[in-house]
Amino acid sequence: MVGLAAAFGSGAMTNSVAEIEDANCVFVIGSNTTSSHPLVATRIFRAKAKGAKLVVADPRKIQLSLKADIHVRHKLGTDVALINGIMHVIMKNGWHDKAFIEERCENFEEFSKVIETYPPEKVSEITGVSVDDIVTMADYYAKAEAASIVYCMGITQHTTGVDNVKSLANLAMLTGNMGKESTGVNPLRGQNNVQGACDMGGLPNVYSGYQAVNVIDNQTKFEKAWGAKLSDKIGLTIPAILDGLTEGTLKALYIMGENPMVSDPDSNHVQKAFQKAEFLVVQDIFLTPTAELAHVVLPGTSFAEKDGTFTNTERRVQLLRKAIEPVGEARADWEIIRDLSNHFGYEMDYESAEDIMKEIATLTPSYGGITYERLQGEGLAWPCPNKDHPGTKFLHKDKFARGLGLFHAIEYKPPAEVVDDEYPFWLSTGRVHVHYHTGTMTRVSPSLHAEMPEGSLEMHPEDGSHLGVRQGERVRVTSRRGEITVKVILTDRVDRGVVFMPFHFAETCANVLTNPAHDPTAKIPEFKVCAVKVEKAA
Repeated sequence: MVGLAAAFGSGAMTNSVAEIEDANCVFVIGSNTTSSHPLVATRIFRAKAKGAKLVVADPRKIQLSLKADIHVRHKLGTDVALINGIMHVIMKNGWHDKAFIEERCENFEEFSKVIETYPPEKVSEITGVSVDDIVTMADYYAKAEAASIVYCMGITQHTTGVDNVKSLANLAMLTGNMGKESTGVNPLRGQNNVQGACDMGGLPNVYSGYQAVNVIDNQTKFEKAWGAKLSDKIGLTIPAILDGLTEGTLKALYIMGENPMVSDPDSNHVQKAFQKAEFLVVQDIFLTPTAELAHVVLPGTSFAEKDGTFTNTERRVQLLRKAIEPVGEARADWEIIRDLSNHFGYEMDYESAEDIMKEIATLTPSYGGITYERLQGEGLAWPCPNKDHPGTKFLHKDKFARGLGLFHAIEYKPPAEVVDDEYPFWLSTGRVHVHYHTGTMTRVSPSLHAEMPEGSLEMHPEDGSHLGVRQGERVRVTSRRGEITVKVILTDRVDRGVVFMPFHFAETCANVLTNPAHDPTAKIPEFKVCAVKVEKAA
């Protein structure tokens, strides 16, 4: 996440996936791991089979909760309060790692003052989790020889997403679960090469390897390498891009491999913004709802039609080899970008994806020792600074990237939007095991489509009874931003007063409803919580 790059690996896992199975405690929060990251879930199940305690915090009953030693269903958006409460219990009982804190961390005193104000009784009122369960979670995590935290977008997609991540980092440092095997803070990336895109500067404030654009030495280095004058201004985030289109200060937009019409919050606002663009270009492998709005569509290639690399959630760079020739008029993304650049007068002379990787290694310290030759087999995990370096299994072994680990004193803040008499239900969104992201690929698969052909709204049976809604009937769901009609599934996977929708389905688009309010630092929207009303459809 932006702002945390220097301390915690830019949203990458501090430890490797394989290490999870040897943890003595695995704390899963904000991640439906079996659904969205099944191979990682396999490692969690193996850890459990070896005797590890499995602690799950999720407002829904997910598959992992069936195997958990303890599963708590905290109220939506109360993650900071829950984590602070766990840390209060740990400190009160003297279970924290005093030597680790003294030798490797700073700002502990200020942090401690805040944690003192979160006794489990207070936290129970905020979160809905019992005092006994808060104490048990603290006991399992703090007393484990090696405890691993696993989280996903249930933690980050909040207006307090950065606070949530920092709180988990606090918990890991408090107990000394950093810089050693089978520990750490381990975010699971939402798509297969999100990590690689961020590593390569796919963020508005950095060049490749998280080198800030507003640091003069970085700017000079890249200007010299590229033979071009570069700006030291931080670029626009997605919310600012949409505002710019709406206000007319931004005229053109180039979208590659993204489907914001389904994936971004407040879809009606997104559509209006795109329709105001004087020139919209979309580069993708299918004609998505976003591509349908474009003035020009450039056909890119799938993973099977190109060479290159992916960098996964554990920082592992893996080599991709072309299996088939591009279909139809499709071309590799790098070729399209190269030719466009040449057309506009900036010459790029790359002949292959490998040529680009050679340049990456010369300009990106964490990728300095990564070559196609060395990526044969299992690949390499960065940082890998030179060609003699074996790659890095886990981060922060002897010291943190910033020197000392920084404790943050974080207060709980409620979500940007809360329920009221007009909008009495809490809505959360997420994924299901059948489909992937906006369904661009999975919904064109006949077998996967047959498994789940349409979207649905999960609702507790008691709420359904109160509304006079039966299983499979349609309901109208309305937020302050829009409304949709969708089939209802009555299930105790969700608690009373809470409803859940997958966001994969354009025709029942959950993001028509979601709140575009975003984290002030990372600019991540609050996909995971907003207020809605639900009525039986006519």
